[in-house]
Amino acid sequence: MGIIHSSTQIGKTLKNAGRLRTIVATFAKFGFQDVTEKIKLGGFLLKRFHRPEYDDFTTAQRMRMCFEELGPTFVKFGQVLATRPDLVPSDFVDEFKKLQDQVSPLPYSEIKKVIDHQFGNVDDVFSHFDEQPFAAASIAQVHPAILKDGTEVVVKVQRPGIREIIDDDVSILYFLADLLQKNFEELEVFNPVGVVDEFFKTLELETNFIVEANNIRRFTENFKDNPQIVIPKVYLEYSGRQVLVMEHLNGSPLHSLKDIDRSEKEKYIKAGIKAFFRMVFKHGLFHGDLHAGNIFILPEGKIGLIDFGVVGRIGSRTSDSIAAMFVALATEDYERLAYEYVDLAPYDERINVDRFTRDLRELIAPYFGLTLKSVNLGQLLMESTSLAARHRIKIPSDLMLFFKSIVTVEGMGRQVISDFDLLPYALDFASELVKTKYDGTKLLTDLSHIGRESSTLLYSAPRQIKQILRRINHPDFAIKIDHLQSEAIRRSMDNSANILYLGILIGSMIIGGSLSLGDESQYTVLGLPVVSVFFYTLSSLLSLLAFYNYIKK
Repeated sequence: MGIIHSSTQIGKTLKNAGRLRTIVATFAKFGFQDVTEKIKLGGFLLKRFHRPEYDDFTTAQRMRMCFEELGPTFVKFGQVLATRPDLVPSDFVDEFKKLQDQVSPLPYSEIKKVIDHQFGNVDDVFSHFDEQPFAAASIAQVHPAILKDGTEVVVKVQRPGIREIIDDDVSILYFLADLLQKNFEELEVFNPVGVVDEFFKTLELETNFIVEANNIRRFTENFKDNPQIVIPKVYLEYSGRQVLVMEHLNGSPLHSLKDIDRSEKEKYIKAGIKAFFRMVFKHGLFHGDLHAGNIFILPEGKIGLIDFGVVGRIGSRTSDSIAAMFVALATEDYERLAYEYVDLAPYDERINVDRFTRDLRELIAPYFGLTLKSVNLGQLLMESTSLAARHRIKIPSDLMLFFKSIVTVEGMGRQVISDFDLLPYALDFASELVKTKYDGTKLLTDLSHIGRESSTLLYSAPRQIKQILRRINHPDFAIKIDHLQSEAIRRSMDNSANILYLGILIGSMIIGGSLSLGDESQYTVLGLPVVSVFFYTLSSLLSLLAFYNYIKK
């Protein structure tokens, strides 16, 4: 699916030659002209670029500035790369983290066109629509409004034309990634086209507000039995692909709470962290960007969560592994931690688990004398993924999003409480997951599942065995063996068979010659019977031939 789409996107690049020229010129401007020429795009440059004012910046800094100048798609792409230390060097990760998604808000006249396209006329739905947005980002901006029935809402409106801009830029990113992969062999292991494909899928979901509305509906269902957590109501009858109308939560963002005492802060932080780990370990659907601005403190001490454009989905196997990773970190069980990474990754026979375990120990062990209050747990996990990549362990994208979320959640906690320690909260939920894994209800469910699978296997086994026996008994049956070195093995077997044959022949000649020595009736040469001389001479020649074949191998 991704390959088909990437081919389509690469084809679209031909229609975007003007934008491609701008991108190539911008990369050249920031000192990457040699790269553009190596991937054979130097023809798009009308002149040789050299901007000495950028010479004192590092390569990572120049790349970050380049992305900023190229606009929202590249800013988003840089932000995604900032969460992939398994693919991007650490200095680039640090620079890409500085990329901000804040932009100047569009004038209301531009936004109104999108709203009118959704509703026909903004006045048909809202009794009041505030022209000044709460916030503005590269994809959308958020406005307060009031519905006709007096309900206070917030309206998330997509910036006009942003999907077309993103689609054009992503097609060019596919094109550039393909060229980089073909012209820089060292980048092939990082699969640049695959990275762009993953980015495109994420961005496609983020620019479809129907998907976000469904995310909110699912979170509401998941927390319906927890009155302390409030998820804003979505007004589906007023929402669409480019407009999302949601309940307005009357509260204060967590980062604005400066004057409350520590115990109150800890209560709110604990509630937010508990909600996050419940999403991960119980629901398998978690908020992908739970920073302090997306957590609201509501009346009666309730916690409100907003902005569900980026969510992560993990299966039970991954959540079990995450729980085991936290336990391994707390107990300094580096071998267990290493095997959790290996078990989640695609199989690769080149992985040396012992060496990976040793490197994990060297990375993490020095921090344990300091206690984890002095350590950024999320960052430590992200660095461990970079280490895993060097050992050819491919980290699943859902696990990377979880680690990125851990970094965000930990940053949220420390923004409110400077010595915040995330690991104890994680261990509480990890131990709870282990308990539920072995409780009676869960075991009965697992046994029921095993029983169903076993029953299916037993039912189908006789039919499968019958088919196998029919195939074996067929006159044309043959076992096919594929091996990466089958040709080399065949040549080796041929040579061995030839040498063995010559050996048998030489031995026979020597035996024949020796048996002829006692026959005094024959003519002699140098005192030996002619037949013996013939056999000995022939065996000598064959020995030289066998030796030649041996050294030729």
